[in-house]
Amino acid sequence: MDAGKPISKGYSTRVEADRIFNGLINDAERLNLPRDALGSKVFFTSSADEIYYPTPFKVTETLAALKGIEGAMAAAIADLRFGAMPGGREIRVSLERATLFGFQALLAKVDGYSQSDPEIKRYLKDTDIHSAQSNLYRRRAANMYRTKNEDEYFFLHGSLNPTKTLNMIGLPSHRPDLTEYHEIVDLIGTQVGDFSAAELEDLNQEFGQAGVTVYTHEEFCATPHGKANVNEPWWTVSRMPGDVPPTPFQTGKSNRALGGIKVLELCCVIAGPVIGRILAEYGADVLKITSFSSVPDVPFFQVDGNMGKHSVDLDLKTPIGRQKFEKLLEGADVVIDGFRPGVLEKLGYTSSSLSDMATRRGKGIVYVDENCFGHMGRWAGRPGWQQIADCLTGFAWEFGKFLGHREPIVSPWPIADYGAGCMGAITALIGLYNRARFGGSYHGKVSLMQFNLLLFAVGQYPEEIQAMLRGRVSHAFRSLRHCDGVDQSTRIALADMQQQFSELFKSPERSTPNKNLTEVWYSHCFRTDVEVVRSVACVEGIENCFVRASRCNGADSDPSWSAFQSVEDFRKV
Repeated sequence: MDAGKPISKGYSTRVEADRIFNGLINDAERLNLPRDALGSKVFFTSSADEIYYPTPFKVTETLAALKGIEGAMAAAIADLRFGAMPGGREIRVSLERATLFGFQALLAKVDGYSQSDPEIKRYLKDTDIHSAQSNLYRRRAANMYRTKNEDEYFFLHGSLNPTKTLNMIGLPSHRPDLTEYHEIVDLIGTQVGDFSAAELEDLNQEFGQAGVTVYTHEEFCATPHGKANVNEPWWTVSRMPGDVPPTPFQTGKSNRALGGIKVLELCCVIAGPVIGRILAEYGADVLKITSFSSVPDVPFFQVDGNMGKHSVDLDLKTPIGRQKFEKLLEGADVVIDGFRPGVLEKLGYTSSSLSDMATRRGKGIVYVDENCFGHMGRWAGRPGWQQIADCLTGFAWEFGKFLGHREPIVSPWPIADYGAGCMGAITALIGLYNRARFGGSYHGKVSLMQFNLLLFAVGQYPEEIQAMLRGRVSHAFRSLRHCDGVDQSTRIALADMQQQFSELFKSPERSTPNKNLTEVWYSHCFRTDVEVVRSVACVEGIENCFVRASRCNGADSDPSWSAFQSVEDFRKV
């Protein structure tokens, strides 16, 4: 690998991030951005003006641009709360932090241990109740395989309970005799090879599973779902029914933009929790609702995803659980729905019921709805994950082509999760701003698919830059194939970045973490230190950081807003 060599004299990541940011601003009406809220000055900073991701897509630049929009909306709320600053607030967005933001869950540490360290397990709560992560055979039910048709691929996805996915292709739910990676991949791959993508799509629908045909971008745009979505805005915020007066922000000693805002988060894994995590950075009280006995989650992702929050277990299928939840709902300002499409609705909590509740209490609510396939088109109700969005939109084919292969490869990094999470936070901020200015309740909609479509709209790097990026990755990286699992590809990609850009991961002395990019907290829940990535956007005049460390799902026993008054954690560095 040729580390440290400049990519191109004629290309600047800072300039490109600014261009993308201004493109979003110029599309303010379609993106429901209030123009009177966009008076702050956004600056993109970088210590090296480097391209860090070896992909054909402008990932760092796009994430930074979204963080600029997020910061601008936070600044607008700060103006409402504390008064405008002469000349507008300055917002500084670090491209290095924006880079780490795109895979920050993989960088979190507990007591110095990362995801790949076996010792990490003794700190985590085992929420992998169906062994979707810990059992290698069941984990490979989430993987890309070739179908029986030439040059046709399907991403099989077992979600957090692979039993139905394995059964639908004729395999048993467990194979304790199989422990070797390639033997497992060959077995499942051979079984998938008996089907066409169309047949697997039919099985998906019958069994309610999350797999998808691997499309090129052109193929996706030609599908009815693609046609329905490709020209849609990257996110939407619409006013919900109900005549509710403006809800001004609380005044007081806090200099946090969202101080006093109460957020209920009903999400798992990455994208949805990222929305709540960002709102917690701006000062919101975020309460994550889980039901450990029936709703699994990836244990390690909670280390980063639950930063700044409380988390309680409530079973919304029981009268007691519903009673406690509805009491919380009466005081909530924001509800984040990252469950499978339709789950919250089946429980009786629809956008209409939330709007009606807000009208009765005389205070608007903001409902943020995050999913994979978007909110219109024939596939809007399908479940999905980051890998599904990559395969759906053509990202996987473009990434495979970038690496020099004639086959698709999913992203090693959960980029779409973080992009959609940032867009979800933007919709929440827009809704809260509008609620304070104009009254009413608001419905924000974001999806993993739409973030990937934004990457396509932004445009890929010129071929000469792609060639240079490709030339500096390791042989192991270039050798990735379609059937290599995301955990394997992530390990290789992360090792490459750590070797090329050690300053992103360590201090200039190369011995300790880079405290400009990460921060360390003492966590009462973990009873040790937790290290996470710092806030990406710094807004002048407000404090944008957490007030509490991370915890496992269900770590808090008190399902009340008053519980947020006590803080037992503290930031060390």
